[in-house]
Amino acid sequence: MTAITPIRLATVQDAALIAEMSRDYVEHGLGWSWTAPRVLAAVNHKATNVAVAGELVGFGIMHYGDDSAHLALLAVRPALQRRGLGTLLLAWLEKPARVAGIECIRLEARADNPNAIAFYRRQGFHEVGRIAGYYRGTVDAVRLEKRLDVAMHLGPR
Repeated sequence: MTAITPIRLATVQDAALIAEMSRDYVEHGLGWSWTAPRVLAAVNHKATNVAVAGELVGFGIMHYGDDSAHLALLAVRPALQRRGLGTLLLAWLEKPARVAGIECIRLEARADNPNAIAFYRRQGFHEVGRIAGYYRGTVDAVRLEKRLDVAMHLGPR
């Protein structure tokens, strides 16, 4: 599936469906914070990429800073998980970070989601801490980080 699944930047028209997917697949049981207006703000933010896989079978939201990037959300429809779409989305979002010379990508994952934590570890992330009650004061977060090998992308000195 990943060989033919295009990744593209989200459009204004994608915001509502991305928000619904966040509510259903990421924020379930926590209330809804990534509503359509918040997703739309991310779509329109100059330092943020909102990527969409195929006909919105998955998405990711990454904010790029000077030295680090933050993966705010990543989700793939459950029926299509374990087919490489999450890996494809993450690689697509990671590429601008590497090109910009960003040193690391950070994220938080729900501590009650061992599958997500295992996925990120397979992608080269490692645990750097835990945050009690990070999600609405009820669910802990595992903070993960991936160091990027920037030197190899900057060319010879």
